[in-house]
Amino acid sequence: MSSVRIAVRVRPFNTREKDRDAVNVIKMQGKSTSISHPDKLFDKNSTRTFTFDYSYWSMDSSQPQFSSQDDVHRDLGTDMLNHACDGYNTCIFAYGQTGSGKSYSMLGAPGHDQRGIIPRTCEELFVRIEESTDETHKFRVEVSYFEIYCEKVKDLLNPQNKGNLKVREHAALGPYVDGLKKIPVMDYKQIDNLMELGNQARTVASTNMNATSSRSHAVFTLIFTQKEKAQDSEMWGEKVSKISLVDLAGSERAQSTGATGDRLKEGAEINKSLTTLGRVIHALADVGKPGAAIPPFRDSVLTFILKESLGGNSKTSMVAALSPAGINYEETLSTLRFADRAKQIVCKAMVNEDPNARMIRLLKEELIKLRQIIIQENLVEKVEAMGINIKGALGSVSIVKGLTPSSTPLNPEKTLSDGVEQAEGGETTESDPVDDEVTDAPAELKSPTRNITTEQALQQIKESEKLMQELTLPWQEKLDEAEKHKVETEDYMKRMGIAITLGENGVETTVKGVFSPKNTPHLVNLNEDPLMNECLIYYIKEGVTDVGRNENCDINLHGNYILPEHCKFENSKGVVRLVPAAGSYTFVNGVKIVETVDIKQGSRVILGVHHVFRFNNPE
Repeated sequence: MSSVRIAVRVRPFNTREKDRDAVNVIKMQGKSTSISHPDKLFDKNSTRTFTFDYSYWSMDSSQPQFSSQDDVHRDLGTDMLNHACDGYNTCIFAYGQTGSGKSYSMLGAPGHDQRGIIPRTCEELFVRIEESTDETHKFRVEVSYFEIYCEKVKDLLNPQNKGNLKVREHAALGPYVDGLKKIPVMDYKQIDNLMELGNQARTVASTNMNATSSRSHAVFTLIFTQKEKAQDSEMWGEKVSKISLVDLAGSERAQSTGATGDRLKEGAEINKSLTTLGRVIHALADVGKPGAAIPPFRDSVLTFILKESLGGNSKTSMVAALSPAGINYEETLSTLRFADRAKQIVCKAMVNEDPNARMIRLLKEELIKLRQIIIQENLVEKVEAMGINIKGALGSVSIVKGLTPSSTPLNPEKTLSDGVEQAEGGETTESDPVDDEVTDAPAELKSPTRNITTEQALQQIKESEKLMQELTLPWQEKLDEAEKHKVETEDYMKRMGIAITLGENGVETTVKGVFSPKNTPHLVNLNEDPLMNECLIYYIKEGVTDVGRNENCDINLHGNYILPEHCKFENSKGVVRLVPAAGSYTFVNGVKIVETVDIKQGSRVILGVHHVFRFNNPE
């Protein structure tokens, strides 16, 4: 689990604020952001201070603490991309009043250095893909772009779709937009063209506070699929990450914006959805507390779509855009309070990977830990003498890129050494991407490896390698093995007396009852009741077959006059002899026998007074 990461960013004065001689009410120092009332700038009691993960001072580029677009992307965009490459869903959304710089942080402005988080993240993603693509790693990227305008969803990449798209919810996938177009892309240039197309179709208008005010919430989504081939097998593992980049419309006051007519109605709808977002944030921050309210996700299309990103399966960050002007004091303070509340939300992110691939990855991590124990105990030579190649096997694990989170090739900040240090230390760090989903690992993979003996470590290595071999077996080989097993089983069952015959249309059906095996001498029970007649078969194996009341006898019989060791059958190359025990009631063809006799095909054998058999010898 991880909390929502919060960043606040203050922009320079705009023309409107300069014309009104606005004063600066924002101060930043490290991670702290302070706001003072414009009428009490020198009164410490009127200053409110908030602490966030990042505080970006972007008001004056000549000052040393100035934060550029590159700084914001390095902290938020690159880190989000690292999580996406590890298989997590990620989300960044920008919040703030109209004209506070949300779209600038997310989309940017004309000029290469002025690009925002979205274009920089997309470009870096394809750089990583180009560096990591090889015969064992394949990648696929799909893009969607839509806006929420007056509670209606519009596909920005499909201008022909004029209708309102429906938002639905899937039990596994969560909320999704039905009918939304997802376009496969091969490079950043294609994404850049699609963003330009979508931005042209997005609803904007001019207000007193912003000449190009976004009148809708825009959601740009990347579906990033990674396919990795396991070493020494034909199995491919798959991880799918959803990267959501959200530019929210600005909260506003009608008096400040001068909105009338359609602009006023738009502002009302925007404020309604943002108010619902505030209620959801408030409820999520109180989760687990007595009397906590249920988050009203369905009260707004925006909150319903962001359901997974807010407290769900996602690594989420928020950029709170601030105006430094005293004339916007109330709106800025409201934004800071909103951000302060949002940082209390805890998300339960998990790796979105194929269950088989996840199990393989966990087994590989367990093997690394177990082999480290063998190496530390200086027992490598002894263990390798037993046929287990410790060093070689450990090396083969370490070069399987992607299946161990610490060696994911798309994440340059993580190396295999981090994973080994984790194994040696016996505990994981907060930044380790495995933290969120190792708690869901099978019980046999959770056992501590630091307090086990060498023998136990070897046993676990063998068990884990066996599981690995089963999981990485190619599908076609599994089918071939299943067919081979089926043929062997049918052959065995036929020899043992259970028939598999062809029914109608060539469909195999199992015939109830038994028939005589073709190769094995055996006894078939006889009974005056036709329904009980010839329902039991006792096989006489090569060598000696013991008969009696003892549980360790090959043929276990009970009833009157059955001795613990009643008799035995000696089978030598198809010739069967019956050896009765002294004092036993044993009859062959109605004659009680007291010494060894050869029994022939069709002979009737009575043991005790109730067990009557016919002897069959196919040989």
